[in-house]
Amino acid sequence: MSASPSLPCIAIAGPTASGKTAGALALAAVLGARGQAVEIISVDSALVYRGMDIGTAKPSAAELAAVPHHLIDIRDPLQAYSAAEFVQDAQRLTGEIRARGALPLLVGGTMLYFKALFDGIDDMPAADAGVRAQLEERAAAIGWPGMHAELARVDPETAARLAPGDSQRIQRALEVFMLSGQPLSHFHTRARAAGAGAAPIATLLSLEPNERSWLHARIAQRFDAMLDAGLVEEVAGLRARADLHPDLPSMRCVGYRQAWEELDWQQRRGGDLNRHLLREKGIAATRQLAKRQITWLRSMPQRRIIACDAPDATAALVQAALACIDRNG
Repeated sequence: MSASPSLPCIAIAGPTASGKTAGALALAAVLGARGQAVEIISVDSALVYRGMDIGTAKPSAAELAAVPHHLIDIRDPLQAYSAAEFVQDAQRLTGEIRARGALPLLVGGTMLYFKALFDGIDDMPAADAGVRAQLEERAAAIGWPGMHAELARVDPETAARLAPGDSQRIQRALEVFMLSGQPLSHFHTRARAAGAGAAPIATLLSLEPNERSWLHARIAQRFDAMLDAGLVEEVAGLRARADLHPDLPSMRCVGYRQAWEELDWQQRRGGDLNRHLLREKGIAATRQLAKRQITWLRSMPQRRIIACDAPDATAALVQAALACIDRNG
């Protein structure tokens, strides 16, 4: 069975801990039994980093061996990786995978990447060190929640989807406004209108909970598992590198940021790491991430929702994907 040229790819999205990896691997197994090869393109801004395995819930060696994966471990934590780079890489990989007769399966929870892929991405002003220095000085005076309030006055659409403490994205949105006189949302709107770089996704399957409490319980269980697996030790190893610092995009990933902060506190005051406080902060930050992801998903009307807290969620996901493939095959 070869991939139909009328079906470029299928996307599986959802908040963290919603079961995306399990669903994707189950679908790949069913398709493999039907003779259809599958390759997974990761849509995750944290999985791109090497040496960040535990806190990103990176697929295991067995999972990576079961199905070919792409855009995992492609950057050192010192390096940045943008949405524009993702779109370029995903479009290239989609063509290469289809040329091999395989089905591209986009899987992940970085909604900015999905939006950029679906709607296109417009040219925005490049980073400006001088402007960033001004913004950092202003943030030192009024705090990032204050900067978020300032962003809300000039770009309410972007501010609405950012947490008040998301300093990296708040800074970038304000930087774009200061350099161009236009809000960040203006560039996204232009890209949607032009369709620049948009990828034809046949089906977007979105794993979303009916009951948020189910997702919260999953988040807590997974963060506990990360702590047991050595998240603190992983972050300690990254901190030991002289070239990494907490303001890098990689080190601002949920879990890594909180562990870095607690290790800093331990270093200052001595004694043992406060693992209970780290757990509370990590779970709270992950819940906030999931909330933002769901907000992003609700802005994607083309998605087909699969209740991830239903007992048959994985089976329902597989059946929805197969129905799409059969319609287009």
